[in-house]
Amino acid sequence: MTAPARIDLTDTDLFLSGEHTGVFSRLRHEEPVYWNEGADGTRFWALTRYEDVLWAYREHALFGSARGAILGGSFRSDEDTAGGRMLVSSDLPRHRMLKQQMHPALSATVVERVGRQVAELLDRAFERARSEGGCDFASDIANQLPAGALMVVMGIGYEEAHHLIGLTRRMVGFQDETFVDTGGEARLRLAWLQAEIFEFFADLLDTRRARPGDDLVSVLIRARVNGRPLTEEEILYNCLNVAVGGNETTSHTACSGLQALIDHPDQYERVQRDHALLPGAIEEMLRWSSTNAYVQRVALRDVTVGDAHIRKGDSVTLWNVSANRDETQFADPDRFDPARSPNRHMSYGAGIHRCIGAPVAQTELMLLAGRMLAPGPRFRSAAPRGRLRSNFILGTTRMPVEIV
Repeated sequence: MTAPARIDLTDTDLFLSGEHTGVFSRLRHEEPVYWNEGADGTRFWALTRYEDVLWAYREHALFGSARGAILGGSFRSDEDTAGGRMLVSSDLPRHRMLKQQMHPALSATVVERVGRQVAELLDRAFERARSEGGCDFASDIANQLPAGALMVVMGIGYEEAHHLIGLTRRMVGFQDETFVDTGGEARLRLAWLQAEIFEFFADLLDTRRARPGDDLVSVLIRARVNGRPLTEEEILYNCLNVAVGGNETTSHTACSGLQALIDHPDQYERVQRDHALLPGAIEEMLRWSSTNAYVQRVALRDVTVGDAHIRKGDSVTLWNVSANRDETQFADPDRFDPARSPNRHMSYGAGIHRCIGAPVAQTELMLLAGRMLAPGPRFRSAAPRGRLRSNFILGTTRMPVEIV
C-alpha cells in the first residue's frame, strides 16, 4: 500500500480551505493509522476510520484521557495541567465519580428550563432578523443557544452569559485574528486567555459560596469525590469544561448546518415541507459539521493497530470529522441527507466520554431548527461565511444572511 504524500493535521489552513475532507478520504483508504509530524513539533497518531475511532473511544483502559482532549496540552508542557481534575481529562474511576457529581446540574429538569430560556431568546432574535431582513446568523442567532444554556446551568444573567461566550470564543480562537492579536507566542497567549475565564468563574465561585443555588458552580461546591470536596482548581477546571463544550458545539453546528441547507436548497425545501424530518435533520447537521474535529488520547501500553505499532505514551487522536464521512458507515457520505438512517455519528463522542451535555445540545438545536425551518421565508447567504482558524473546533466567525 502506497502512503500518501505527507500532510500536517495541525495545519489550520487545511481546515480553513475545506480541503481536509479530501485529505481524510485519502488517509482512510491509504494510511488509516497515520503518524503525523507537525511543523510545530507536535507528534501523534491519527485514527481516521469509523471502526478504529469507535474502538478507541470504547477502549478507555487502553487509551487514557489524562493528557487532555486537545493537542499541545498546556502552555507549560505537552501534558494537560487539568489531567485527572477535569471531567474531559480524567479516567476511570475518577471520571465516573466526577460525572455523577455533575449530573444534577444537567438533569432532565434543567434541560427543560434551558429549553424555555433558549426559546425565549430565539423568538426575540428571529423577530429582529425578520424585521431587519437579515442578520449575522453566527452572532445574532446561533450564539443565543449557548447564552440560554449558560443562563440556566450557571445561574447567570444575559449579559454575563454573552461575556462568558466572548471569553471562551477568544480562548478557542486563540490562533484567529478575528478574536485576538495573534502576535507573540501562542501558548503564552492561550494561558492568558484561560486565566481570564478562571477569573470569571473565581468571582462566581465566591458569590455562590455566599449564596448557593442549584447551578453548576453550587453543585460543584457541594460535590464530594471519595468523601472529599473538590479543590477550587477542580471546580474552576470543570466549569471551564462545561462552558467551552457548551458554548462551541451548538452555535458552530447551527451555522454549518444552516450553510448545508443553503447549499442544498432541495433538502432545505424538503424539511420545510415535512417537519417530521426535523430530528433527522439535526443528526445530519451534527454529522455534517463535526464541530469537534478530534479528541486526543494517550496510549497506556504498546498496541498494534493494522500495520501501525503505537508505543506506550504516544499521543493518539480520534478524528470525528473523518469518521463521520467514512464510506463504510455512511452511504454517499458527502451528500447532506436529513432522512439519513441510521446516522450513528461521532459528534458527541462515544463510550464513557460521550458528551455529558448532549441532551442540552439536542434541545437547543431542536428549538433552533423548528424556527429556522418554519414554512415561509428562507435564509440566504449575503456574504461568504468566515471560518474559525483551528484544527480542533470547526467553527464559524461570521455568517451574514438575508431572509427572502
